[in-house]
Amino acid sequence: MCGIAGMINNSKTREQQLGIVNSLLPVQHHRGPDNSGYYCAPGAVLIHNRLAVIDVEKGAQPMQCRHNGENYALVYNGELYNSKEVKTLLAQCGWKFSTSSDTELVLKSYIQWGADCLQRFNGIFAFAVWEENAHRLFAARDRMGVKPFFYAFSDDGGFCFASEIKAVLAADGIKAEVDRASLSEIMLIGPARTPGCGIFKGVSELKMGQCGMYENGKFSVWDYWDVKPQEHTDSFEETVEKVRFLVTDSITRQTVSDVPICCFLSGGLDSSAICSIAAQNIPNLKTFSVEYRDNEKYFHSTKFQPDSDDEYIAEMVRYLGSEHHHVVIDTPQLGEALYAAVEARDLPGMADIDSSLLLFCREMKKYSTVALSGECADEIFGGYPWYRDKDIRMTDGFPWSQSTSFRASLMRDEIIQDLDTEKFVHDKYLFTTSKVKDSGGDPLEKRMKEMMRLNLEWFMQTLLDRKDRMSMSCGLEVRVPFCDHRIVEYLYNVPWEFKDYNGREKGLLRYALEGALPQKVLWRKKSPYPKTHNPSYEKWCRDRLSEIINDSGCRLTEVVKKEKVADILNGGAQGVQWYGQLMNAPQIMAYLIQIDHWLRKYRITITD
Repeated sequence: MCGIAGMINNSKTREQQLGIVNSLLPVQHHRGPDNSGYYCAPGAVLIHNRLAVIDVEKGAQPMQCRHNGENYALVYNGELYNSKEVKTLLAQCGWKFSTSSDTELVLKSYIQWGADCLQRFNGIFAFAVWEENAHRLFAARDRMGVKPFFYAFSDDGGFCFASEIKAVLAADGIKAEVDRASLSEIMLIGPARTPGCGIFKGVSELKMGQCGMYENGKFSVWDYWDVKPQEHTDSFEETVEKVRFLVTDSITRQTVSDVPICCFLSGGLDSSAICSIAAQNIPNLKTFSVEYRDNEKYFHSTKFQPDSDDEYIAEMVRYLGSEHHHVVIDTPQLGEALYAAVEARDLPGMADIDSSLLLFCREMKKYSTVALSGECADEIFGGYPWYRDKDIRMTDGFPWSQSTSFRASLMRDEIIQDLDTEKFVHDKYLFTTSKVKDSGGDPLEKRMKEMMRLNLEWFMQTLLDRKDRMSMSCGLEVRVPFCDHRIVEYLYNVPWEFKDYNGREKGLLRYALEGALPQKVLWRKKSPYPKTHNPSYEKWCRDRLSEIINDSGCRLTEVVKKEKVADILNGGAQGVQWYGQLMNAPQIMAYLIQIDHWLRKYRITITD
């Protein structure tokens, strides 16, 4: 993976363009520590930081190609998993190739088919192509939104884009400003974001499955992909076989790499399946798990986390014969990394769920450049509690966050004046569910499609943001095989009774993986990403938050009421579920710590 950026602006001189390169190129060095490059032409600057994975020698960017009198220049962040098929199609059209990189395939595919090239790609990507004579820029983001693409207009009318918000903010004429709508996103929805919203004023993001064309000072955006309702005619047995093929094929395709590749291993169904299938293609597979100092002393079973991962990880390591690395994180590391996690995400995030992943990825990077991870299986196979608990799934609103009134109570009055906070959140929920029109008259099937769409557009995007920013902050590329659009398209129309076969979460996936995993792991009850249970972490957060609100330079209290923070420090957040299964009282304190750091570090101006 890589970092891409660019500025389209007719008013810039060559000297000013080089100034843009010097400003933006270092900002995303972490995303591409292996190489860097830039392209300058009248009206356009393209910038690239490269993490070399495929064709290390010849895949440098920006990549150019002259065809029929037009000069095309590409910056690309991603991987194509069907490179062979795309290359064959291009060869049939008469194209020749000078590299084995998928970068060349993306560029020549755009030249050959224009925006329709996206329909031929299976992969994760964000890219931009400048047409020098036509003076226009085409940009696209992959179907599932795995790779990011942010953009904004500068004060002088220029168009800037980048893989990360920090690079957009580094461009001339784009200010680090937020308004009441921005802070409402942070406080009422965060760490999620409304699709397409970049939080900072004027900063937007291409949504999953979107592309756009910048021309004559305007950026026109459209959807090129979406899930579509179709009748599911396969029997359960046929569905199992199709799922087995799709999952196996996706994982196998994503084991292709010219650099070392490893796997996350939590001992859960999803990561274990990836490890098992990947091990058939990767000799001497390295696997990695994360744990927290003294967690065995303090772990207690809950409905969301019924048991510890350790015995299942050990079972899988024996089964795979993998070279396993156990990363142990202590409270001081975890707390201090909250700040680095904000700077990686450019926003307050999932608190220590982010910071632990960042620390975890740093260790993995010492051994590998590419890793496979099990994100997104729960979203498409219905693994989360809010899919299966009948009361939760029928609750009106985002099922992973029912804390709007608590969140609103923390906010300063002048920020939420004239804002109906419940409606602010609920309207976003309704807009998403309204996209599901009909499911053959079956109320349950319609609701489960609503749930899947909510998860795809909201919860999954938060997790993908987390995975991309935390891993790429360390120069580690993480691939997510369950995000293959073919799996998503198929599973969208599979009946709920199949997904929940025999009353087991992800029952369909379990039956599809028979023979690929030890029975103990195959039928293990779902457990989420591990978090610390050590009381020293909650104490660390409480002490640090107390220091912040009593500091003369505190910025947190520009957003939240000081007396409400004091209530939280005295236990006022106990029992509150802020976001998902993992953000409770300690994480609420950590999230507030992150907000304060974000406002200070980015020198953010709060406007009306």
